[in-house]
Amino acid sequence: MRSELRLIGLITVCCSSAICCAAQGPPENAWSVLDSGLTNSNTDKRVRAVRLLGLLPGDPKAEDAALTALKDEKEGVRSAAAQALGDMGAKNAKPQLLEALADKEPAVIIAAGHSLVVLGDEKGYGVFYAILTGRQKTGTSLTEQQKKMLKDPKKMAGLGFQVGMGFVPFGGLALGGFKMLTRDDTSPVLAAAALTLAKDPDPKSGQALADAAAKEEKWLVRAAAFDAITKRGDPSLKPVAANGLQDEKEEVQYSAAAAVIRLSDIEESRKVAPKPSPAKRKTTPKKTQ
Repeated sequence: MRSELRLIGLITVCCSSAICCAAQGPPENAWSVLDSGLTNSNTDKRVRAVRLLGLLPGDPKAEDAALTALKDEKEGVRSAAAQALGDMGAKNAKPQLLEALADKEPAVIIAAGHSLVVLGDEKGYGVFYAILTGRQKTGTSLTEQQKKMLKDPKKMAGLGFQVGMGFVPFGGLALGGFKMLTRDDTSPVLAAAALTLAKDPDPKSGQALADAAAKEEKWLVRAAAFDAITKRGDPSLKPVAANGLQDEKEEVQYSAAAAVIRLSDIEESRKVAPKPSPAKRKTTPKKTQ
């Protein structure tokens, strides 16, 4: 009986040790697990594994894996790879992301454009300008065919969940954005594009936001445009925001009001800012005769 108890105890200790060792395995074991997802024949599993690469900044192997996935035959994997490269801060991947702007699928183009913005490349803003306005900014890599796809209502509606609730958050418009995502509507994608343009230094984007705020049919897009104007902090857009106070939709009025207040505060701060004192002239002492 004692020998049987000892045997049971030995087995228990061995099993506990094995579990502990497995939990504390080397990174190679972890990579073998992740690699199984990256190379899985199931597209959804590949997408999931590729997205997780974005959680590994500064890891050369993760960056190489994302670059490999950027050439995957499935658009979902390619878009996940483009997003992951931005999330991990892979600045060396800018050339590949610029090439991805010529992809045939809008989801990949949008993800690549966003990552370029995150990585500090202003060319990425061109994607969102094209989405919001339907026009191409000078110097962007979008082709006529790609612009046509980005304006396709069905394509845009299909991107709603990924863009609206994915890498471009709605912020204060979260509830309205979520409700819009349940419909066959392009509003979430257009709104996300407007919010992204908030930090684009190109004056063309400021004008695009002003046009969207004043003329866009969908209220969510108008509200997002005013939110972007608020974040942009350009007092020259204050008249546009003031007009938005008369919008037929209350949610848009609120966003316009926030823009007016913010831009007014910026104007006032510039008025009271102390002027730099003029530089004193250096006088040279006169020579004594």
